[in-house]
Amino acid sequence: MASGVARVVAGAAICALLALAGPVGGQAAEVKVSRVEVGGVSAVLLMPPKPVASLILLTGGPGKVGIAPDGSVTAGGGNQLVRTREAYAAKGFAVLVPDVGYDLAALVSSMAAIKRPVTVAGTSRGTQRAARGLAAGARPDKLVLTSGLLAPESGADQSVIGILGDPARLPPTLVIHHRADGCRVTRPEGVEPFAKWGGKRVTVRWLDGGNDDGDACEARGHHGFNGLDGAVVSAVSAFARR
Repeated sequence: MASGVARVVAGAAICALLALAGPVGGQAAEVKVSRVEVGGVSAVLLMPPKPVASLILLTGGPGKVGIAPDGSVTAGGGNQLVRTREAYAAKGFAVLVPDVGYDLAALVSSMAAIKRPVTVAGTSRGTQRAARGLAAGARPDKLVLTSGLLAPESGADQSVIGILGDPARLPPTLVIHHRADGCRVTRPEGVEPFAKWGGKRVTVRWLDGGNDDGDACEARGHHGFNGLDGAVVSAVSAFARR
């Protein structure tokens, strides 16, 4: 778990940079966007005028997000959670998208200083990093796992179940999974065992349809909810704001 000093520094970094943030264009013109540092790791912060809650979005794959000085994303922007970050901000969420190497407890503490509840949403291998953060002591109010490496039945080398060990470490959790996810490490067969393991803490939302192109484990496939961004954003938003 991050120390008290780390939490103060992380929160101060965000507060100091909020004043320097510039507006996001288009329909989210009132949202301010900036690059901030939390625990020495860069992140994109999107800040609406009056946040209703906070979201931390954890990308998949190696976890790399290229972040320019103005807060724009220069690499990894196709990831489902990353590409929909402005949609969440437009719904009133304070949104943080960190680059790889973050301390999840520090991220949660920083966003809690802005607005609770704080929901951590991870996709694909980001679900592993979310689980490791929880195991290390991060305490978000809620958790969302999309296209997750959930259980041994998912086909993953390390699953969320294996990393956490005890379902008591789960906050209220929403699982979003495509019924036709073809990725070898996020097979739909892992969802039911995870839900059974997590018990009443876990709610499952299945999605169907959309488009399936290219690599089965990438953003343009069912794994990345291609063509279903609106459905994912709606489900996450409804869960995270209540």
